[in-house]
Amino acid sequence: MNARPIGIAAALLVCALSAPAIAQQWINHPTPGVPRLPDGKPNLSAPAPRTADGKPDLSGIWRAGRTGEYGYDYNVAQNLKPEGIQLWAQKLRQQRVQDFRNDSPLARCLPVSVPFLNFRGLSQIVQTPGVIVVLHESPNSPHRMIYTDGRQLPKDISDLIPTWLGYSVGHWEQDTLVVNSAGFNDLGWLDVGGHPQTESLRITERLRRRDFGHLEYEMTIDDPKTFTQPFTLRADKTLVADTVLLEDVCENERSSAHLVSGVRVAPEILAQYAGRYEFAPGRQVVVTVSGDQLFIDDSAHPADRLFVARSEAVFLSSVSMASVEFVRSAQGAVTQLIRTEAGKKETAVRSATQR
Repeated sequence: MNARPIGIAAALLVCALSAPAIAQQWINHPTPGVPRLPDGKPNLSAPAPRTADGKPDLSGIWRAGRTGEYGYDYNVAQNLKPEGIQLWAQKLRQQRVQDFRNDSPLARCLPVSVPFLNFRGLSQIVQTPGVIVVLHESPNSPHRMIYTDGRQLPKDISDLIPTWLGYSVGHWEQDTLVVNSAGFNDLGWLDVGGHPQTESLRITERLRRRDFGHLEYEMTIDDPKTFTQPFTLRADKTLVADTVLLEDVCENERSSAHLVSGVRVAPEILAQYAGRYEFAPGRQVVVTVSGDQLFIDDSAHPADRLFVARSEAVFLSSVSMASVEFVRSAQGAVTQLIRTEAGKKETAVRSATQR
């Protein structure tokens, strides 16, 4: 994995052992052609650059925007109602969560999806006449080629050999680049949460460089075998100057033998956790059970709903690093719920009428 965030002590040690290697990464090298403010910082509000043919030049390193509590890279369907997802896809995602995603492409060092790549981390666009190349600072992610030389996707996408990132062609609508992609395989996951993609998937992206430092970005996902209708996601990107993409190598396959699945908790045990709990006056959470799935509705963490059993009393969030533990009294009644995330613990007391 890359080491963009690095502690001071670690940085000093690395510098002492391999100073030439650090110097060669050019992570603080000024980017040529970037307009500057009086203090030397990039002027992100300056006019967008243009190519020789007058088209906006999208070239640069861009940081993906984040939307929602955990972002579309975790859950592309976070704005959809349950009926917007085909039933088989809902069940498959829940099973993947139950298995702690141990068969995800990311865990197995396989390529991640186009939505994942565009809604997380850094990517670099290199725009040339006839083709735009997109590079990603993400483990085991091939580059993308977006052809703008007039070629078209076939009308019957079954003529395409399915690939992880599909085939992409682009055209300009005034100052907006429109990218159409198809020919995806059914092995990829659309997001970390495990929504599946099928070979029917089509993706349309729209990119507009509003000014020098801001790229308007939206993606429309159309996979009728997974979703009941197309839907559009938007998360604008911000230019990151004076740096380069760092190498990000996946070596997780060395530990694949140690990947484990969640545990099954008996329905009669799960049923004992259902009810209302109060963290503080005005903030209640509701725990419900559906089959062998446990859900927690918490207004402070609306995206954290589905939790997976790690043991009979401890459950892990399906989208974050949060965990919850149910506490029993000496008499065996469930009395508390303890939520832990990033070292912070919160205790909610169960409603007395439901103990």
